[in-house]
Amino acid sequence: QVPLVESGGGLVQPEDSLTLSCSTSGLAVGTNTVGWFRQAPGKEREFVGGITSNGGYTRFADSVKDRFTILRDNAQKKVFLQMNSLKVEDTAVYFCAAHLRDPWTVPTSKQEYVYWGQGTQVFVSS
Repeated sequence: QVPLVESGGGLVQPEDSLTLSCSTSGLAVGTNTVGWFRQAPGKEREFVGGITSNGGYTRFADSVKDRFTILRDNAQKKVFLQMNSLKVEDTAVYFCAAHLRDPWTVPTSKQEYVYWGQGTQVFVSS
């Protein structure tokens, strides 16, 4: 079973909103910090934001912190990335990933995340 599965990507216009989902039901371990990353063509995969295991703390990259929100529903084993006021530069493949070592922190380095989803494409264009 695939540990993490993203969904919800698509084509939107600038200033639109979109919510991505990450299913963590494939993880054999308990709830973990989940991070969201994105990768645009020709660029490095970058940290977008993350949420701790109990949902009590979130952390965001400066480029999105006033526009994006992360929520989680541990009963459903899902984590949501709510994206508002989308910009053309938000176009990328978005990945969710699980950090196993410490459930109370949100690392920004992709090396800290062990399991990854396959990604979902978000395309922002007028």
